[in-house]
Order: sequence, then structure tokens, then C-alpha cells
Amino acid sequence: MISRAFAARRSRGAALSVPLAVLAPVTRVDWDRRGFLKSLGGAAAGLVIAFQWGGGRLRAAAAASPEGTFAPNAFVRVSPDGAVTVVINHSEMGQGIATALPMLVAEELDADWSRVRTEFAPVDAAYNHAMFGIQMTGGSTSTCSEYERLRGVGATARALLVQAAAAEWQVPAAQCRTARGEVIHPDGRRLGYGALAGPAARLPAPARITLKAPADFRLIGQPTRRLDSADKVTGRAVFGLDIQLPGLLVAVVARPPGFGGAAESFDPEPALAVPGVKKVFAVPSGIAIVAAGFWAAQSGRRALLPTVRWTLPPASQLDTETQSAAFQARSRQPGLVAAKTGEVEPALAGAAHVLEADYAFPYLAHAPMEPLNATVRLFPGGAEIWTGTQFQTVDRAAAARVLGLSPEKVSIHTPFLGGGFGRRATPASDWIIEAAQVAQAATRAGLSAPIKTIWTREDDLAGGFYRPMFHHYLRGGLDADGKVIAWQQRVVGQSFMIGTPFAAMMKDGIDETSVEGASDAPYLIANRQVEIHNPTLPVPTLWWRSVGHSHTGPAVECFLDELAHAAGKDPLDLRRELLPADSRERRVLDLAAEQSGYGRKTLPAGHHHGLAVHQSFGSYVAQVAEVSVTGGKLTVHRITVAVDCGTVVNPLSVEAQIQGAAIYALSALFYGQITLKAGAVEQRNFDGYPVLRLFEAPVVDVHLVARGDTMGGIGETGVPPTFASVLNALFAATGQRIRTLPLCRSGLV
Repeated sequence: MISRAFAARRSRGAALSVPLAVLAPVTRVDWDRRGFLKSLGGAAAGLVIAFQWGGGRLRAAAAASPEGTFAPNAFVRVSPDGAVTVVINHSEMGQGIATALPMLVAEELDADWSRVRTEFAPVDAAYNHAMFGIQMTGGSTSTCSEYERLRGVGATARALLVQAAAAEWQVPAAQCRTARGEVIHPDGRRLGYGALAGPAARLPAPARITLKAPADFRLIGQPTRRLDSADKVTGRAVFGLDIQLPGLLVAVVARPPGFGGAAESFDPEPALAVPGVKKVFAVPSGIAIVAAGFWAAQSGRRALLPTVRWTLPPASQLDTETQSAAFQARSRQPGLVAAKTGEVEPALAGAAHVLEADYAFPYLAHAPMEPLNATVRLFPGGAEIWTGTQFQTVDRAAAARVLGLSPEKVSIHTPFLGGGFGRRATPASDWIIEAAQVAQAATRAGLSAPIKTIWTREDDLAGGFYRPMFHHYLRGGLDADGKVIAWQQRVVGQSFMIGTPFAAMMKDGIDETSVEGASDAPYLIANRQVEIHNPTLPVPTLWWRSVGHSHTGPAVECFLDELAHAAGKDPLDLRRELLPADSRERRVLDLAAEQSGYGRKTLPAGHHHGLAVHQSFGSYVAQVAEVSVTGGKLTVHRITVAVDCGTVVNPLSVEAQIQGAAIYALSALFYGQITLKAGAVEQRNFDGYPVLRLFEAPVVDVHLVARGDTMGGIGETGVPPTFASVLNALFAATGQRIRTLPLCRSGLV
């Protein structure tokens, strides 16, 4: 860990001189989740640099590099032609880390940005998350957790290249400077990094490195076009569904129509009669159909399904309406206390006015554009897997267990991910385990070929692992002057953590991810209590973009809006009254209000504003939504967003992520719901689970607070205030409070 003195120097923006002895791979982390998230961007989150090649495959890769290649660590290579390759240890699923992370290396390396290339890392301890201790992508942590480690990678490579040039010229290294991929001497001599790669590769690592002061940045903080855009636009980018191998076969799986079910019996003959179908066999998750291609496999499944007899446990016979009523009833009972300040019940009893409300949020599917898939190739003593995953270490270990191999014998190749939103970071490794089981069973059945197991959109939506359904019961108390003196909030919903390895992080039975955004709300209310019920149900659940904030954010911000109107105050004024004057929430709130013209700008006839502010994943976002309702239908015209995510690496990525988060949240706000009838999911494709269409999308204006504060995440933090700002604007337009989502239930969209 880095000392407090080091952290203080960093906060003052000084150049950083760090002994390399402290830069070692993380092997174990004992932090709780909240402590980790609070630390992001601080000195403790960085400078954990793997300066050795790590595992055997990485050492072999280094040895196999072309003659003259300079590879001082697992993250960067300089080839004799001067090209710089940065190895990306996180999954790129649209969030822009395949550009932001190379920017960190290139900044300190003083590389020629036009010569920077990228590749995705294999699974190896050298590429473990800088704080989580496993190779993974999630929690909006990729850039902030790598900020100093990857800068250190670039600074180390630069120091060695300078040392090589100084030796060639027989001058002190201190006389040399670097720029755009060259080492330069004051007398005019220059050597490109390519020419120095060979000599630099023979030098020992420096004892210390010096990181640039922010004032000296030339790349970090500059709007930078994404390195992967051209490949994605032209179709050269490879996603999991694109994987093709010699002799590849395709599998689909017929799964039970309800959670926890199993196939009691089936007749394989109708499927085997379909041209191209090779084998039909049972696997733990259902019945696999393996064929020469996807269409044959899908046709075989359709032919098979009428013959299948399923058994379903009684507990799986869930009904959404019944469950909703049960959650509401449970919310009237005291729960586990997740946060408490003062004494809520006496304050409510003495309040001049008490307001209460129920907010209901449905199950939500992740619905990434690329459905789940994995290609598995088995060979004697080992396996290779190609899949878009956010959990490389976890998934490799799961596949290894299924195949009876040690993890080192299983390789995972991570292509681009066609969206993730948390679905591809599944502790259960469900689709990876299934693909391994299908490949293993196919081999036993005599098929010696790589097998690509594909989930259709219907499989994806009905296959489980949803954002849980939640119900919030809120009571707020106002005194005679309209001051908020009491806040009580009871939350009912399945836990994100129970049943996963992360349950060990729970304290006193409380899943903090279920109440985050409520238990730590920033408003200064003297008497406040947040309670949680986490009922156990057979519906598989998982974190969804912004995790607990996805329901606590809108519940808190909408109920606060209700209190403002009940107190006769402007919602902006009430928030300013309850927020500390020097808070980052107040900062973004004021900026969003200023940029949108809230309270000052004359809006078009029928247009109304609503606002919200929320902190999640170390970043602060305020939004002002401008809406109108015509003929009973809602239109969101514009969302003005102010963002404080601390130090910004690539402003274009921040802007794109906030815009994408707004569209993702609006899709859920308008249409998103997974409902159950007799235990079966009713939504099967985008006709039943729509996403926002182009004509429905508002203008999203993004304004950044540039102060160099502690860095937070950006991929998820724009979701919660989008729900709330639009709902609050809708009330301003109609006087109608919508407390049960999605809006399509109310006929407004």
C-alpha cells in the first residue's frame, strides 16, 4: 500500500517518484466492497504494478517475441518498428477502456499515439484487477483502479528507453528527454523507440520511476477518438459470436420453462431427423442439440421441444402480481436496520405533516445486444474457451472444475463484448459451465470438434439473473416550517450477494448493495432510518447497471421531490438546504441547474423540468430533464447532465458513457420489466422487452466538473438520476406521481 504522505503528494498534483520494490502483483484482498469503492482513485488504488511476466504462458510469450522487442512487463511491448502494444487486462464492452487504458501507458511513455496498438490479455495473475485480486471487469473500476499502475508501466518503459539511448550516446540519462516515440538529446540527436527496443530489453529495471505531474500531461484529459471504432464500424472487430474454428459445431440448449426445473424425459429422434443435427443429449441445464450450424441446431431444438416432459418444483410457480403484493405487505414490517441517525418514530409522531409513498421496481433483464455464447475446444490435458466475459478468473476456475482440469490448463480468450451491464460477471459462471458441459458431453458422444454454445435472445431474456424486484415504503416528516425532520425507508427485494461468494462481505445480515444509495444518502436529515428485507426466492438475480443504485436512486430522489412539493419549496432549493455547502453533490447540482436554465429559462409551452442528483461508484451526477406530455404521451426532449468523476482521462468516453447510461435507463423506465406467470418469464424478445428507439431518444448534454478530485467510475453512475429526473419532470408536467415502473404500465409511452 502507498503511504499517506504519498497520497498527500498526489492530491497536490506533484510528480511521483516511487520505488519499484513496492510495485508487486496483488495476491489477496481482504477489503469489504464499500471500503474498496470508497478508496477508488486514492493512492491505495494504484501503483500495484506487475513488473514480472508472471505465469508460464507470459514468460513463454516474452521469450517468443520477435528479436529486438522490448517487453519490460506484462502490459507493454515496443517492437523494432516502433509500434507500441498495450495489453488490456479488462474487458471492452463499449465503455471505452480499450482507449483509456492505453492512454495511461502512452502518456507516461511519451509514445506516438498513432503507433499505439492494443490486444486483450490472457488469463494470468499478472493481469489481476489492481484491487480485487482477480482478473475481472466491473463496478466502474477499470480506469480508476489502473490509473497509476498503468502510468507506472509506461514510466518504467520510458526510463529504460532513455537509459538505452544515454548508453548509446554515452551521456547522462538526465540530459535526455522524450517526445512522440523518440529519445532526444539537446544537441539534436534522436533515436526512435523501435531502434532502442533491443538495447532496452537487456537493461535491468530501474530502482525508481517518476510519474508526471498533471500539469505536464499531453494526452490524459484530452478528447481522444477511440482506437476500436474503425474495427467496429467496418466489421473487423471480433466478438464471441464471430469466433470461427476449423470443424466448429454449434449447440443450443432446451432449458426448463421455470426456474429449478429439469427434463424428466425426451425423444431425440425428431431433432436428429433435422438435416445438420449431429447429437442430442442431456446436460445439467437441459437438453443440448449439437449441429453443423446455428440454424440446424435451432431447428432441431424446435423439433425436440414437443417431446420434452419437464418437472418444476412448486417453489418456482411464481406470479409477479402476487409477489408484488407480498413485497408491499412485507414493507410494513420492521426490517434489518442498515442506517440510522436520531430517532425516526418519535420524529414522525411529532411532525406537522407526514408523507408516505410506495415505490415499486420490477425485475429487469440486462439484455446486452450480443446474447451469451462460449466456444470450447477440448484437447488432451487442456481446453481453450472463447467468450465475452467480465469474470476471467472466476469463469476459468469454473470451467476447470467441470472439465476436471487445473485452471492453468484452461485458456480463456476474451474478444470484444457486445454489452455486459453485469450479466457477463456472474459468480455462478452459468453459461461458461454450460458450454463446458456441452463440449465435454459432445466429446464423450464421439464429436471431436470445437463447440460453440449460443443463447438466443429468447434464451437470454428467460434464462434468469435479473436485477431483483424491489419495493420501497417511505415516510417523511415535515415540521411547521416545511423542514424535513424525519425520513424512514424500508426496502424489500432479493439480495445481490446471498448465494454468491460475495456473501462473505455482508455484515450483520445486511447486503449493502441492496441499500446503497439510500443508506449513504448525503442529505442532512436529523432523524433517518433505512431498513432492508431480503426475501429468498428461486428467481436467479444479479447486479445490473448501477446495482442497488438502480432502485434506491429513483426512490430517494423522487420521494425527496415529493417532500419538496409538500413543503411548498422548489425541489432545487430543498436539495440545497439539505446538502452540505461544500459537497460534490451540491457542485454538480448547481452546474446542472445553471446549464439547463432551471428556474430561469423560459421553456417552450408545455415543457417542464425535473431534477435529481446522485452519487455512485465514486462519481457525482446531477440531471435536469426537460419533458412534455401531449395527448397523454410523454416526450423527453433533453437531459442536461453535470458530472464530477474526478480526474478525467478521456472526456469523450465520459460523455459517451453518460449518454449511453441515460438511454439505457430510459429504456428501463419506459418499457423494462420481467414478469412471471406460473413461474415462467413472459417476455421473450425485444417485442416484449423493448429498448428505446431513436425517435424517442432525447438530446443528452454533458458538462464535466474539472477539478482533479479523487477519480470515480463512470460506466454506471449516469443511470440512477435519469430515472428520477424524468419522473420528477413528469410530475411537474402532469401533477401525477408515477411510483410503479415501467411507464408503459401507465400508458404514458
